[in-house]
Amino acid sequence: MPTTSGTDPTVNAVRPAAQVRGLGAAIVAWGTADGASSRRPGLPWRVTRDPWAVLVAEVMLQQTQVSRAVPAYHRFLDRFPTPAACADAPLGDVLRAWEGLGYNRRARGLHGAAAAVVERHGGEVPAGLEDLLALPGVGPYTARAVLAFAFEADVGVVDTNAGRVLSRAVAGRPLKAAEAQCLVDDMVPPRSGWAFNQALLDLGATICVSGVPRCGTCPVRRRCRWAVAGRPSPDPAHTSAGVSAPQPAFEGSDRQGRGRLIDALRRGRLGPGEVAIAMGWADQPERVARVAEGLVAEGLVVRDRSGVLALP
Repeated sequence: MPTTSGTDPTVNAVRPAAQVRGLGAAIVAWGTADGASSRRPGLPWRVTRDPWAVLVAEVMLQQTQVSRAVPAYHRFLDRFPTPAACADAPLGDVLRAWEGLGYNRRARGLHGAAAAVVERHGGEVPAGLEDLLALPGVGPYTARAVLAFAFEADVGVVDTNAGRVLSRAVAGRPLKAAEAQCLVDDMVPPRSGWAFNQALLDLGATICVSGVPRCGTCPVRRRCRWAVAGRPSPDPAHTSAGVSAPQPAFEGSDRQGRGRLIDALRRGRLGPGEVAIAMGWADQPERVARVAEGLVAEGLVVRDRSGVLALP
């Protein structure tokens, strides 16, 4: 189990440790107050502590809107309720269940993670940070989210929403990713990892939003360094915590063509003459060949001897 930063000098460089812990307690109090559950209703992963279900949700929520993730989450777990069920299925079946979510590499990573869980951990998602980080497709955020939301560990979780709160309210300046992680770990009140992180993410998603934050209703506005200073420019949340980098344009990108091809293959196999049309690049044969070859090399698509493409 990971430890918090404790006496890490980063915390005292931001503000005194007692103030940091006080902010954490205030966020928990707000997140557990009457009516708190109505702020972001309908999130099914919040009513489970099943580590596999939490892992599935966290992988889906990477770069995917909640509204798109909810139906896919139910569909995916109905088909693959355990790591073993996912690991035993062909990757093609996992990709079909991933429909509508985009970024199909995540489905491949989740399939690989399920296989690793079965092979290394007897089919049970591990409860240790290093073991989680060793799973395919699982990075620092996802690993800590599983620890906090499935195992209720006292670790902090930093996504874009949390990063805004940390940089504005706690630090009053932009934070590097390592600084933000040390800081949030020290904010978690004892035995409150689940409640604290849910409240922190909610605070960033509903009140400490990008653009114009709703400071008038913020539960920590009197403790917020940026608000107390009069919200000077530039906003410290911009590019803070290493989680706010904008995505490149999707329209006309290779990602769009990759997604179109896999969507078409979910419906059936494609012959060589159909691939360019499926990608929407009928007049770009070299690009079609390059992108298709990349998908084959990654194992997301297979090609038979006659050149027909299919899901694995």
